Order: sequence, then C-alpha cells, then structure tokens
Amino acid sequence: MKKLTVFTPTYNRAYCLHTCYESLKSQSCNDFIWLIIDDGSTDETGEMVRRWIVENIIEIHYYRQNNQGMHGAHNTAYELINTELNVCIDSDDYMPDDAVEKIVTFWSKYGSDKVSGIIGLDSDTENRVIGTRLPDDRKRSTLFDLYNKHNVTGDKKLVYRTALTKKYPYPIFSNEKYVGLAYKYYMLDRDYEMLLMNEVLCCVEYLQDGSSLNMLHQYKRNPNGFSFYRKELMKLPFASSLFKFRQAIHYVSSSLLSRNSSFLQETPSKVLTIPALPLGLILYVYIAMKTRTVHVS
Repeated sequence: MKKLTVFTPTYNRAYCLHTCYESLKSQSCNDFIWLIIDDGSTDETGEMVRRWIVENIIEIHYYRQNNQGMHGAHNTAYELINTELNVCIDSDDYMPDDAVEKIVTFWSKYGSDKVSGIIGLDSDTENRVIGTRLPDDRKRSTLFDLYNKHNVTGDKKLVYRTALTKKYPYPIFSNEKYVGLAYKYYMLDRDYEMLLMNEVLCCVEYLQDGSSLNMLHQYKRNPNGFSFYRKELMKLPFASSLFKFRQAIHYVSSSLLSRNSSFLQETPSKVLTIPALPLGLILYVYIAMKTRTVHVS
C-alpha cells in the first residue's frame, strides 16, 4: 500500500486543475495516490479527470458528490483515504517536484504514533515562503502554539496521520457551505504535537483583491458554521483568555446573523460571552452593512 494520499477538493476548477496534475506527474517519488473530490462541479472536471485516469501515469481516485463546500469535501476525503498519511493540495495549487519524496522520507525517519503529522511550508509561485519559516530551535509543536506562542505567520502545509483525521468530522448545516477547517486541527492539538519540517511542500497563488469582503460574505452566508467554530475554539484548554474572548465576540455576531435567540444558553462560557455582547453587536452591524446588497431600480 502506498504511504501518502494527496487529496484535492475541487469545484468548477477545470481551468486550473491541470497545473496540480502536471506537478504530481513530475514527482520524484510515486508513493502516493491522488484523490480528487469533485464537490458538484458543473464544468468539464469529470471528463478531464477520466482522461487522466486512462493515461495511467499516476494513481488517481475520483469521487463526485453534491456540493457541500470545502469542509464537506474534506469530510468525504477523510472517509475514503486509507493510506497512512494525507495532505490537502487545493485545486489551484501545486507541489514542487520533490515534495512527496520529502514527506515520505521525513516521516520514515522521524514519524511515529506519538505525533499527529508534519507541518511544512507553503510558498508563492516565486518560491518565496508564505509568512515566516518554522522555528529552527524546535522539532515539534502544535499548530495552535506555532501561531499563538511562537509568532509564526502565514499558511503552512499540514500532513496528517489518516487514522486521526477520520476523527472530528465537520458538521454540515443546511444551506451553508463553510466551517473553519482549523476545527479539526485544533481538536488534534489537544492530544498531539506535529513534526516541524522547514521545507516547501506546496506552491500557492494568492489573489488578494477582495479577500476581506469575501470573508465578510462568508460570515453572512454561513452563520451557523461560524457559530459552531467559535464555540469550539472557546473550549480549547490551552488557549488564552484573550483568544477565547475574541472567539466570543465572533460567536455573538454569528449568532445574531443566524437569529439564534438561544445563543446565551448555548455558549460554553457566559463569563466570556456576556462581556463580548457590545463588541459582538458592533461586529454584526459592520458585517451587515458591508455585505448589504444595493438594488438599483
């Protein structure tokens, strides 16, 4: 059995998915499966992938489902994966030619059931590391501590043990398509650290224009998903009071967006949520105003 599954959730990305495919064909190590989760695409994604399967250059598994959003595609991937390790490479990203070899070699040397996986680096298309590199004086850390204690910034590439990623499935809320993926990662942080590998495992292209406004629209369209996410982060045993208070503010605003009149009864911490009410209300008003649709007659 192969060691690694590279999984790619995709939705109407036929125009760019070939870049990921080309990078996987060029890997110096073929000890991997490419699992494509087609989240209800209406373009030619399926036909294109079937042609690649016939080419038989790399092992490809293809699964199509009704659109559930990124977290729903992740749920399906984790249900289907049976290799020891997995890593998500988005449909508009690609892997350096030696990325699979680095993962497999590093895990063979340092991996164990005492850690949940590996944290590596993302770079942009000019090979510049996204954010900061990982601390050189540490071999292990939780993902949470990297960002909140060790001053690491920027997206990182996460390689997980599949047996663990099958835990903590993301909830699916009716008519919503978003739950923060970090929910699962922080749940695993409660029991395991991850190995740190200062190597680029994925190249990404960021489109900065409109990212803040797009996130505000995500808040508005997916209030139940965000409420769930914020509640779970408020429960983290290793998080600071300030971190939890910020989650409480977002929990209040998301609860107001979802018109959940029971949110004070449902909060994991009234001590944090009640003081967060004024700021949560301000955030709610800000999101509502910024995402307001203007109708021109």
